[in-house]
Amino acid sequence: MSGHNKWSKIKFTKAAADAKKGKIFARYSHEITLAAKSGGGDIDTNPRLRAAIEGAKAASMPKDNIDRAIKKGTGELSGASIQEMTYEGYGPAGTALIVEVATDNTNRCSSELRTIFSRNGGNMGTPGSVAYQFDRKGQVSIVDETLDEDAVMELAMDCGADEYTPGENDGEWNFICGPTDLQAVSEALSAAGKNVTGMKLISVAQNPTMIEDVETAHKVMRLYELLDDYDDTMNVFTNFEIAESVLEQL
Repeated sequence: MSGHNKWSKIKFTKAAADAKKGKIFARYSHEITLAAKSGGGDIDTNPRLRAAIEGAKAASMPKDNIDRAIKKGTGELSGASIQEMTYEGYGPAGTALIVEVATDNTNRCSSELRTIFSRNGGNMGTPGSVAYQFDRKGQVSIVDETLDEDAVMELAMDCGADEYTPGENDGEWNFICGPTDLQAVSEALSAAGKNVTGMKLISVAQNPTMIEDVETAHKVMRLYELLDDYDDTMNVFTNFEIAESVLEQL
């Protein structure tokens, strides 16, 4: 059981990108639509939808936006179909990146992501070209500002999670588990009285690449930030970490 957050070294980059409310709302809207499309519009029988709605509410997303996203997913509202796609590629210093998107135009999305990679010291690969370097895990998120790390550790053990990490926002905690345990951990956290604000599959690097010089750090973070800030992006997973000494210089 570990509380170490291997993504903390790039946390401020993602926080800066997600500071734009429109971007946050767009991601939740896509997630709600996809959840409703795959599992129906009833939160009592669709835990993915319930978690997406709770997360959207926590981000102060208007109720009308939430309702429209649900209806779009269930087909009650017309509009272009949203598809989930995954792209893989390499960045500077051989860093590996996986980009998960939700898009209504796969050709446009593929072309624009390829351009982002090529103009920033990277190249987009074929399916499977970097995925083998990552393990697939489940992640359940809650928000509870009353918890300290000892309480979170105990909660993780009680709910069957393998580890936990601090989230991007104050009071947010992520519980990491095996991909097949995602539903069980989510239900256990809910049964413990916790407000589940997100549940999803994530990709965790098996052997992180340590960046130990400032120039390379700037390059890999620039690429990461552009991919993360792309309109259709839902998640970006990477295998790089930045050395503490370099992070201080940034």
